[in-house]
Amino acid sequence: MIEIKISPELKAQSPLLCLGCVQAKVKVEASPKELLALIDQKNREIMGTMDIEKVSGLDQLAASRETYKRLGKNPGRYRNSAEALMRRVLQGKGIYIINNVVEINNLISLKAACSVGSYDLAHIKGAIQFTIGKEGEQYKGIGKELINVENLPILEDDLGKFGSPTSDSERAMITADSKEILMIMFSFGGRVGIMDYLTEAKQLLVQYASAQDVEMAVIEG
Repeated sequence: MIEIKISPELKAQSPLLCLGCVQAKVKVEASPKELLALIDQKNREIMGTMDIEKVSGLDQLAASRETYKRLGKNPGRYRNSAEALMRRVLQGKGIYIINNVVEINNLISLKAACSVGSYDLAHIKGAIQFTIGKEGEQYKGIGKELINVENLPILEDDLGKFGSPTSDSERAMITADSKEILMIMFSFGGRVGIMDYLTEAKQLLVQYASAQDVEMAVIEG
């Protein structure tokens, strides 16, 4: 697996922080109806059991919001992607349908109530560090304008910043040309249950994205 670390500065602000990682070779294509049915089932479950006003109080999301506050970032403005995804479902909008890997990413995010990002390793150079964005740093978000990543918990490689629990950059996004991916669960609430979700992600990737050479790891420092 590619080398992944959490910076001491970020770990000091979020002591329970860990990253659940799945690396695999995949075939990216349109999601089959069976995968879309699983997503629809999860959407209906969330709509039947969750109140939109209580989403931010879920354990993982509350831990994420607390970290953002410590870093000086407004968690309402720079919302965790899992919180944004759940709110979208509860508003009856469903989730965007992109491709099988992105759909698996979002399904795991909904199940874990935890931000998950997937990245094309062909566009990653060198080791990855999860750290804190510096003054003046920004990048083009997927489907968005430039995002101010100063003080955000952020992924970086030798080429610069490329992903966060709020919004990822276009550089390493999953496309039909992606051959090998890294899926990261951003767990601000600790590692309890993370390996179960990684195992489920692996199973889904094997079943619906023809995943091979799958590796899993939990990074705590």
